[in-house]
Amino acid sequence: MAALPYSIRLYDELRQSLEREAEIEDRPPAQLAVRAIRLMLEAKTAKRTAIRAALERADQGKFISAEAMNDWIDTWDTKDEVSAPRADIARTSV
Repeated sequence: MAALPYSIRLYDELRQSLEREAEIEDRPPAQLAVRAIRLMLEAKTAKRTAIRAALERADQGKFISAEAMNDWIDTWDTKDEVSAPRADIARTSV
């Protein structure tokens, strides 16, 4: 895959921060910028994928109540920690 030039405008403060970090890492600023853009795009893709999966699960009409979730969360990091709750609410046809 060929790397092509791409021009962006940065506020001076951001440019200076990028250049400082590049100097610390002994890397070109462009390499850090590319890495940051790649990580941001991967995070956005992962978020969209998670949202899509959650919507698909929600379309099944089975949900966990806030009460069940809160009860479960209250057990985290205790000797009585329990497994994640199962769906306890089902969508009814209207």
